[in-house]
Order: sequence, then structure tokens, then C-alpha cells
Amino acid sequence: MSRYFTEEHEWIDVDGESATIGITDYAQEQLGDIVFAEVPASGTELAKGGDAAVVESVKAASDIYAPVSGTVSEGNSMLEEDPALINGDPEGDGWFFRMTLSDASELESLMNETAYKAFCESL
Repeated sequence: MSRYFTEEHEWIDVDGESATIGITDYAQEQLGDIVFAEVPASGTELAKGGDAAVVESVKAASDIYAPVSGTVSEGNSMLEEDPALINGDPEGDGWFFRMTLSDASELESLMNETAYKAFCESL
């Protein structure tokens, strides 16, 4: 499984044509305590860079963008019941949605972990 990152602080784990998407530890720290999450429904078609989900914290509301194009196969319904999962484990149990990729070549524009760490240090 390969993990990629976006400049908007989303991560994407890719396993073949399937991917799991969430926000990074950095994004969660910037947002603060997350109190609400809205995830996309199964079957939703997403375009790279398009709005995919919404998260609200005590500080602000923020959109979560699709790092690549594809079709949502599953939204993490646990987040709607317990959005605090994102606070405790944003890069694990706090994932937002899973999708089937429609164009794997879009992954080439994303950062690997080393590049993402350097990106965050430059902010």
C-alpha cells in the first residue's frame, strides 16, 4: 500500500484501484478539536480537487477535497456518530471515505511522505 499527500493536507492510501482518504495530523492540529464531520455517500462521483467532505472544529469549518478522481465506495459512518475519532487518530481510524480510482495517473501529482514533511516544515 502506498500513501500520498496533498497540499491541502489530505492523505490517500492506495491499494490497487482502491483508496482510503483522510486528513493529516498537521491538518487536525491546525483545526483543533473536531466536533462534526460529514462524509460522502457511496456512489458519489468525485473529481480531483473537488469538495468531498466537510469537517467542523471549535475553530472553523473546512472542506475536505478529493485528492484524485473516482467513485466513493464507502463513507466512514463512525465519524458522523463520533467525530472525535479524527482528533485521536486522523491518519488511521479517523479516515473519511474510501473510493475506487478512475485515473491512477493523477497520483503522480501528489507528494510522498518525505516531500510532505518538507512541505509542512516550509509553512
